Amino acid sequence: MSTLYEKIGGKPTIEKVVDELHKRILADNSLKGFFANTDMVKQRNHQISFFSQIFEGPKEYGGRAMDKTHAGMALQQSHFDAIAKHLSESMSVAGVSADDTKAALDRVSNLKPAILNK
Repeated sequence: MSTLYEKIGGKPTIEKVVDELHKRILADNSLKGFFANTDMVKQRNHQISFFSQIFEGPKEYGGRAMDKTHAGMALQQSHFDAIAKHLSESMSVAGVSADDTKAALDRVSNLKPAILNK
């Protein structure tokens, strides 16, 4: 059986997803402020590596743990929900199936306590 990473199309698809996700986040007034001082090229590379790893692809993520990355940001459930919505829509735009999108979002949801620091 192939991994989720392989099912969704590997790195090329994840790159499309992350590019679309960033476009949506930066257009969302409830989220864009969190990225005001972020190097989005570096962020793109981190997110591609991060999603690849949590979707059973290459283990190349070298960033901080989710609780450390999001510490002090005061993220709320509404922020998490908005990112999840944008991620779901970005995956759809990139051609990821509904089943694989759900599987991906389940993996991201497992990280919610660390991301929200709760």
